[in-house]
Amino acid sequence: MDLFSELMTFNTGLILSVAGLIILLVEAFASNKKLSYWITVIAVLSALIQSMFEVMEPAATSFSGMFMYGGATAFGAMVVLIGTLFSVLLSQDYLKSVKHDDSEVYALILFATVGMLTLVGANDLITAFIGLETMSICLYVLAGLIRNSKEGIEASLKYFLLGAFSTGFFLYGIALIYGSTGTTNFAGIAQNADAESLIFWAGVALLLVGFFFKVSAVPFHMWTPDVYQGSPTTITAYMATASKSATFVALIFVLAKALYPIAGEITYTLSVIAVLTMVFGNLIALVQDNVKRMLAYSSIAHAGYAIVGLVAATPEGYSSVLFYLFAYTLMNVGAFGIIAYYEQQEKLDFTHIENYAGLGFKQPAMGIMLAIFLFSLAGIPPFVGFIGKYKVFAAAIGEGHIILTLIGVLASVASAYYYLRVLVYMYFRTAEEEVEIKTPSFLYQFGLILLALSTIYFGIVPTEVSQLLSSFEWSSFLSPTILP
Repeated sequence: MDLFSELMTFNTGLILSVAGLIILLVEAFASNKKLSYWITVIAVLSALIQSMFEVMEPAATSFSGMFMYGGATAFGAMVVLIGTLFSVLLSQDYLKSVKHDDSEVYALILFATVGMLTLVGANDLITAFIGLETMSICLYVLAGLIRNSKEGIEASLKYFLLGAFSTGFFLYGIALIYGSTGTTNFAGIAQNADAESLIFWAGVALLLVGFFFKVSAVPFHMWTPDVYQGSPTTITAYMATASKSATFVALIFVLAKALYPIAGEITYTLSVIAVLTMVFGNLIALVQDNVKRMLAYSSIAHAGYAIVGLVAATPEGYSSVLFYLFAYTLMNVGAFGIIAYYEQQEKLDFTHIENYAGLGFKQPAMGIMLAIFLFSLAGIPPFVGFIGKYKVFAAAIGEGHIILTLIGVLASVASAYYYLRVLVYMYFRTAEEEVEIKTPSFLYQFGLILLALSTIYFGIVPTEVSQLLSSFEWSSFLSPTILP
């Protein structure tokens, strides 16, 4: 395969990279924020359409086996791009309201997404590291976008310091695994894995710590509430969905291709992490009065549900996690989008739950859509969140993890309290102070309506996505060979 052909295997990343460079030139010579916004929307939409076509192609590798494309990789890229597209669609109005709608924001989002796509397609630990750091550096800046906010500065600094610390774990893990196996290629690691080597196990442990930090798994979650609270809300939606999905997809491939020979040995560790993450995330979310912090702890809990699917270590388990990431992206971007809409009202701080009193009747459509997203996050049928939880729990039960699944179900039931609490304030409490609610722009409404309809549709008709996921050739991952 010549260089041009290899570059075309990463055409989604190339589209976004070129668009990001164009935006930097636009900002330098014309400073047209609206043009930068539309360039971003068109680029992300184009990349999303391209990834949809690639999903139907068989999985293959390029760049001497360091990068994957097609099949499950393309589906992971599609999920990342869905989260990116809707986050961008909702960002223009919100960033204007906080007076930070700079063109550089869209360039950073595009470059961060390129990192995510690199991470999703990684077939080598070096490629994964490059993607992870490209994504993270951009997110550090985006987290502190509101520079005159103490919370924003704290979010950026805390994310940067703890992120750099976790990067050290991740990189040291790569070094130890390479020292033990002599390779960083996923399939090569599987072939040369030495379950008797302490160096190998230390590398695996450090590598998993790096992944657990990025997906907000307990006990590596401490950055999440402060960063999600201090970041601009639409950027929070982007971090909570696109970046988390990219990291989970990379973790799936590491477990399925590189660490499959020791899957049985790390099942207990994954189970403990899943239980801690589900229980802790939901328990702390129960007492939150700040809606963004509540959704941050909710995000931690959802990472636990996804890890339940990883515990199964089967094609069904990995497919269920991909479906869960797809479902989580739709409903979580929607929930943060509604909160971002209310935050644009200047008189009250709509991150506090008390200020949601009576809002369900002032903008009925917004209230209904928020109810859809929250019901879905709670795992209530017939929404897509229910199907996602059903799939990961069913995969775990299929491998005999009954107690783990029971804990997950009970944790999910407990989560209904804090999700429904928001709706109680919206529909059953009276506002102490009347606030005029502005009507959202057409594009903002369109994005939220599309998310709400998708949350309903894929909850009622999940077969299309399920059949697509079941068609992926997971068997080639579970019996890995050195790739050229």
